[in-house]
Amino acid sequence: MKRFKADLHMHTVLSPCGSLEMSPVVIVNKALERGLDIIGITDHNSTRQCAEVYKVGKQKGITVICGAEVTTKEEVHCLTFFENFEKLELFQKYLDEHLPIILNDVEKFGYQVWVDEAEEIVGQEERLLISALDQSIDEVEQKVRELNGLFIPAHIFRPSFSVYSQLGFMPFDITPDAIGMSARVVVDEQIKKYPELKQYTVLRSSDAHFPEQIGTHYSIIEMEEANFEELRKALHQQGGRKVIELK
Repeated sequence: MKRFKADLHMHTVLSPCGSLEMSPVVIVNKALERGLDIIGITDHNSTRQCAEVYKVGKQKGITVICGAEVTTKEEVHCLTFFENFEKLELFQKYLDEHLPIILNDVEKFGYQVWVDEAEEIVGQEERLLISALDQSIDEVEQKVRELNGLFIPAHIFRPSFSVYSQLGFMPFDITPDAIGMSARVVVDEQIKKYPELKQYTVLRSSDAHFPEQIGTHYSIIEMEEANFEELRKALHQQGGRKVIELK
């Protein structure tokens, strides 16, 4: 087995709360500088910047796992990832169908553009990406399962936009591939308090919105190779693959 340093939660220039510096080239270069092997691209309710980050990552030798951070109807943030661009495109259609028509206020929330490798603007999302979808957490998970993706409730103890802030419990009708916990959370203490969480693999990531935040928190994952299927096995502790350390 090999050990890989993974930061699976970061935003690009596309997220309204993301810095305009968070272009594909900047993200990949900073990730390499921080010694990351795997990064996850998780813009709010959109996958449209993923392809360019993946392209740059492939050129420079870093694995890019593509997806989105979805805001459910309950205002719970969940990370979603997909194994190829065909499935990513199908999920984007789902997001487009269920994101409400609330226009973005650039002055209030920030720009929502996606860019190419040369940092030229390719497109702009008019609807506010930080809005909640009209889909519940179990409906979002169901769609992710249809597309054979990964479903990971994010920062589950954050004071807002988390499973425990919005619902007060982990729903019994969802089956996450892992759960995210922020750096300030002591994992053992929370699992002792909420024993239902013992069954899940815990991930830690930076939730970076600015270049300097990339790789400040990460997970060390033991698996054969840095790819989507190996990551799935590690999250389910299959064949000796597992998350071995959180930073």
